[in-house]
Amino acid sequence: MLQQVYGHSSGSGAQGGESLREDLREFLSGEAPLHQLDDLTKVNPVTLETVLRCLQARYAADTFYTNAGCTLVALNPFKPVPQLYSPALMREYHAAPQPQKLKPHIFTVGEQTYRNVKSLTEPVNQSVIVSGESGAGKTWTSRCLMKFFAVVAASPTSWESHRITERIEQRILNSNPVMEAFGNACTLRNNNSSRFGKFIQLQLNRAQQMTGAAVQTYLLEKTRVACQASSERNFHIFYQICKGASTDERLQWHLPEGAAFSWLPNPERTLEEDCFEVTREAMLHLGIDTPTQNNIFQVLAGLLHLGNIRFANSEDEAQPCQLMGDAKCSIRTSALLLQLPEDPLLETLRIRTIRAGRQQVFQKPCSRAECDTRRDCVAKLVYARLFDWLVSVINSSICADPDSWTTFIGLLDVYGFESFPNNSLEQLCINYANEKLQQHFVAHYLRAQQEEYAVEGLEWSFVNYQDNQPCLDLIEGSPISICSLINEECRLNRPSSAAQLQTRIESALAGSPCLGHNKLSREPSFIVVHYAGPVQYHTAGLVEKNKDPVPPELTRLLQQSQDPLLKVLFPADPKEKAQEEPSGQSRAPVLTVVSKFKASLEQLLQVLRSTTPHYIRCIKPNSQGQAHTFLQEEVLSQLEACGLVETIHISAAGFPVRIPHRNFVERYELLRRFLAHTFPGPHGPPPAEGRSAPFAPSRFGGFSSAASSLAASPPERCWAAKGGQSPQNGLHALRRPHCSLSSRTSSTLFQL
Repeated sequence: MLQQVYGHSSGSGAQGGESLREDLREFLSGEAPLHQLDDLTKVNPVTLETVLRCLQARYAADTFYTNAGCTLVALNPFKPVPQLYSPALMREYHAAPQPQKLKPHIFTVGEQTYRNVKSLTEPVNQSVIVSGESGAGKTWTSRCLMKFFAVVAASPTSWESHRITERIEQRILNSNPVMEAFGNACTLRNNNSSRFGKFIQLQLNRAQQMTGAAVQTYLLEKTRVACQASSERNFHIFYQICKGASTDERLQWHLPEGAAFSWLPNPERTLEEDCFEVTREAMLHLGIDTPTQNNIFQVLAGLLHLGNIRFANSEDEAQPCQLMGDAKCSIRTSALLLQLPEDPLLETLRIRTIRAGRQQVFQKPCSRAECDTRRDCVAKLVYARLFDWLVSVINSSICADPDSWTTFIGLLDVYGFESFPNNSLEQLCINYANEKLQQHFVAHYLRAQQEEYAVEGLEWSFVNYQDNQPCLDLIEGSPISICSLINEECRLNRPSSAAQLQTRIESALAGSPCLGHNKLSREPSFIVVHYAGPVQYHTAGLVEKNKDPVPPELTRLLQQSQDPLLKVLFPADPKEKAQEEPSGQSRAPVLTVVSKFKASLEQLLQVLRSTTPHYIRCIKPNSQGQAHTFLQEEVLSQLEACGLVETIHISAAGFPVRIPHRNFVERYELLRRFLAHTFPGPHGPPPAEGRSAPFAPSRFGGFSSAASSLAASPPERCWAAKGGQSPQNGLHALRRPHCSLSSRTSSTLFQL
């Protein structure tokens, strides 16, 4: 029914016209079944309640994708739906003349993105920004998009090129299970939560064939190696090793059946991600051979045994802390697996080296808490460098030569917005990244579209929306912000007090509307009112995490390892040694975690601003991950946070055809010549004022020349506000008489 109202009716005559009027009357009276509304701009009226009811009706009908103007809303089904992502369906969307007329799907966004790259007039790099809360399905969506592009961007002309292309595709797809095994974990909100951010650049040549890819990662949550919240788990790879190792491998890695590890909580849980063979097979495809794999898993087993080392409080501060229980056996096994000398390992964990000037060196026994911190630091340092090394290996395996590709499609999958009972620096950075991406969406679409209409002098009633700039000013603003205050505490080089940091933040930023305080909290903390809701951050340990200090003696210890992999990860580099031991008179400025993350985030946004973005908003129907369960309050909070209703309002009221003037002239030059020959003399189209191309204002009045195309039905690269419909859409013309092209002219153009 809706296809007839908004598309092209296949019938004609009185019967067809009567049917169309009945369908139109049904829609306008609000009696159309909600689950059939494939675009939220068709909801009448557009309110949070009507949008929520529409999404709930579609979810109940097992329809998980819905258009919302420029955005695709993706509801997580929390159950396998294999037929929804089959290669046959990928090819169907790829072969469709107008994919936007098929049912909404992530393949529609993928195909739209791919065709934009193929545009003959002006190929532009594209990006797909997948956003949503933790557990909303971002990782799965990105994985399916990668498979889609691998299928549609492969059209080799010879058997040799087919073989090369197939190998590249396989390597790109196999990077996913490896990255997820080493970078994802089970959290309170998601069984496969990305604990790092990644931007995947799919590289295309002039023939729009995929020639390679590159992966950029952001802020791995390395603290998870040594510290896991209650009911959460460590990274998947540790469980894969313990559950999937063979008998011989268990002996080699000292992982007997039923062994208990402090850093391996909840091992009894069985997840789909605990498949060791899938990870090993993917690593082989990426060029990581079996001996190297075994070396990696041996090092990881060494970290697990390192976590079982326990220290007791020393009665004499001048004496090192003693080992507890079976810690002696654990340190011996860990040293064996990491190929480190046992005595220096134990000494480095228990004794701190203090340098005074250039010559004087003192050694001081560490307290129990300091011993635990140094042990955790070794594990975090090894795992972080191992992860970075894996990323570099993946990039060397899948990255194409710079001369072999011309454009790219970027896939952004970052950690979702998070709020836990105990939030620290990791959650602050994660939510900061989500704020920046929300601001990118606001600036690119909600604000830019309306400002453009005003500049063009077109009639437009501005739609109010939630701007999260005040929250960003609180987090990163100049001269004073939360980030600057935390960094300043690091530079002062003094013992950090959690209560003092809370007081500084509250007094210096008291005027911010996005800063709050929980008077009932027993621990020092502050509240940031994010676009997705308020989050309470505890200040204890915040400064130390931001410093991320690595005692030089720990690095020197790891450089003594005889393990081939650790030799690569910790080379004996004199320059590195000099950097780690600055003299007391010339301390180098501390490069903090926040500073590095802020710089990498800004670099990412610069890349996104240079592309044509496409948005997918993943929505979590419930926080328990249950299928067939739609909790209205939880979904409502997500709809409010991402500004979906405002997006729908602007999309529904916007101008349906958006083509830059130069591109329009190039595309329809032949039509101009045709009109000149058909209507010679005074009735022909006179030159337009202020235009280099001779188009008449009477025929092309109100054309938005400065508009850049957001997303479109190629090859025209125009944008139709009403669900991607063509400008022949009579119903939309009634709702919005002022179009970028007159109805008479646009109908002629698109019929041709």
